[in-house]
Amino acid sequence: MKNIAIVIDGLTGGGAERVMISLASEMVRQGHKVTILSLSNRCDYTVPNGIKLCYLFNDKASKVDRFWQIKKSISILEKWFNEEENKFSEFDLVLSNLDRSNNLLSKSNIQHVFYIVHNSVEEELIRQKKLGPLAYLYLLKSKQQLSRKNLITVSQGIEREVCQGSIIKPKTIRTIYNPFDLSDIQQQALIPNQSIPNEPFIIHVGRLAKQKRHDILFEALAKLDKPMKLVLLCNKPDKALKLAKKYGVEERLILPGFQSNPYNWIKQAQVLVLSSDYEGFGNVLLEAIAVATKVVSTACPHGPDEILTGKLAKYLVPRRESKALAEAIESALVDDVELSKAEILEKVSAKQIAQQYLALAK
Repeated sequence: MKNIAIVIDGLTGGGAERVMISLASEMVRQGHKVTILSLSNRCDYTVPNGIKLCYLFNDKASKVDRFWQIKKSISILEKWFNEEENKFSEFDLVLSNLDRSNNLLSKSNIQHVFYIVHNSVEEELIRQKKLGPLAYLYLLKSKQQLSRKNLITVSQGIEREVCQGSIIKPKTIRTIYNPFDLSDIQQQALIPNQSIPNEPFIIHVGRLAKQKRHDILFEALAKLDKPMKLVLLCNKPDKALKLAKKYGVEERLILPGFQSNPYNWIKQAQVLVLSSDYEGFGNVLLEAIAVATKVVSTACPHGPDEILTGKLAKYLVPRRESKALAEAIESALVDDVELSKAEILEKVSAKQIAQQYLALAK
């Protein structure tokens, strides 16, 4: 039995958070001890039985890695690890996720750490530059901290980007796809939900963030021949509605807010649409394919082109082009698409992915 720690900034709704809970669940199923250590005390997910969940700080922990606080934060982190290892045994593997966790762990004395890169480094920096020089420098330094570390990327595209770039010079780097419990996803998709509309709709799942390009999504919605309804599963429905008004599509939105089980919503949709400027992998595309819902995606870096291969590549469109996105949605609505044989389904089973991670343990 291996003793594994997964460290993450928080467990508020997001892709990395859901992925790590799925990974932890599978590792526990295989007989290992897994602790998720969240820096923040926020949690939007139901963490399955068998996974130990700890919070390092008693607040949202948004500044714990700033220069005036980082030494104290590292001390608190190291103390937690020492106490846990004294109670049980030394951790065989530590998985670090997201910038604040990376910044603390990379300067600590904690061993056997692998840092998971969930998103395009270059695209994140481009986006951050628009927030001003201080925000940009913070993120740049955070990424540079990953040099001389053991990295795991969630897509081959991110691995190529890191290796070809000059920002991070990793000690080691490898790609491990995100884990998916396909049978569990399919079972959750069958759970009845009276809130799901009976009328046809398309769906977008993702937090309201500039990266996700809801503006392009709403432009595309306005250009569809049929006035389809759009379900948005996002964390800020009020802001989404305000943005939709700019494109005259606010009456066509259905806004149930964040859903801990998005799969029954996805299964009932005609098409799932991803409109992002960039992704790490594009989890929702895989989840939609798993429940036999057709998908359309921007060909953004990175991930979608590793998911939508073969005949499914038809539904990749240039990013930031709402007309192309609308045309692809209309094609998908009428096409007969075979999803059960999608190549990616063979590469992402939770059991297989957990074993790849466990092989890294000391």
